[in-house]
Amino acid sequence: MTEADLPALVQGVLWAGLVLGAVFGAVAQRTHFCTMGAVADIVNMGDWSRMSMWLVAIATGMLGFNALVGAGLLQARHSIYAAPNWLPLSNAAGGLLFGFGMVLASGCGSKTLVRIGGGSLKAVVVFAVLAISAYATLRGLFAVWRVATVDAVTVPLPAGQDLPSLLAHAGLGSTRALAPAAAVLLALGLLAFVVSRPEARRTDTWVGGVGVGLAVVGGWWVTGHLGHVAEHPVTLEETFVGTQGGRMESLTFVAPMAYTVDWFILFSDRSKVLTFGIASTVGVVLGSAAVALATKTFRWEGFASTEDTANHLVGAVLMGIGGVTALGCTVGQGLTGLSTLALGSFVAFGGIVAGAVAALRYQMWRLERAG
Repeated sequence: MTEADLPALVQGVLWAGLVLGAVFGAVAQRTHFCTMGAVADIVNMGDWSRMSMWLVAIATGMLGFNALVGAGLLQARHSIYAAPNWLPLSNAAGGLLFGFGMVLASGCGSKTLVRIGGGSLKAVVVFAVLAISAYATLRGLFAVWRVATVDAVTVPLPAGQDLPSLLAHAGLGSTRALAPAAAVLLALGLLAFVVSRPEARRTDTWVGGVGVGLAVVGGWWVTGHLGHVAEHPVTLEETFVGTQGGRMESLTFVAPMAYTVDWFILFSDRSKVLTFGIASTVGVVLGSAAVALATKTFRWEGFASTEDTANHLVGAVLMGIGGVTALGCTVGQGLTGLSTLALGSFVAFGGIVAGAVAALRYQMWRLERAG
């Protein structure tokens, strides 16, 4: 590949990111896919409908990503999730903060974008505050605290923290062979649980779950295979073009929100360029808006009270800090990260669910006291 070929390749990755984001937004708007709602429905009503959808999406992501690994098209080690240095405290603490925050803010990062597309002005405020707090956790004051505390607890592993790499290091086979096998076992377990429940008979469970999961797999293929350059014509290093850090990535919505605001504010700075993450973030809003307008469900929405405003602001700050600390949100870790079978993603996922349950219990306690 020559230097002259790079711009066209980058544009292809960016357009693909926009389309995949739009697909995610359209599917989420149409099927009411919501990770916060999935936990809330179980805690408040015992309804597993949206959780079943999330589990189908996780299974789809696992199967798709690891099929690509088995085909030799991707390697988990090229993603941020499979790094050999495991940060268990960061994953757990960040997940707890994010999970608690998304309940206060009426939805996670991806749901915030979907709600913006549906006409929520509340979500626009959450987006702005989340992005600022996320950027502060990436490079500002919160970043200094993060590095000095939870990130200081590191567990070095003999291989990448994805399960296939760890199993391969133990001598159980090659990563390429173990990846699809491990994914099939885990995905079949998740799908067996879903099928055993009455929610499996709902069309939205499968349309939403498979649609969102395939969007994640598509992101991996675009950045990890289509955008892969074995030897950059300028740096002579292996790279993945169109991504934020030169590593392959897929859908995630906390750090990309920060970089979206950064790109918008510093647009004239030539070092600020569009990335797959920014394109997919915009795509989610556009896809959601298209479905909301087509189905006549677009509605302007504002804050109901001062308390409502305060809850959303606090929730947005917690999501920004937690999402960066955990290395992802309910989509970034709870779908994209889990698709790689990384240890940190399982811990972050557990932390997010635990944080959401704690926040829901807290809200119930507040209501009981008020009553």
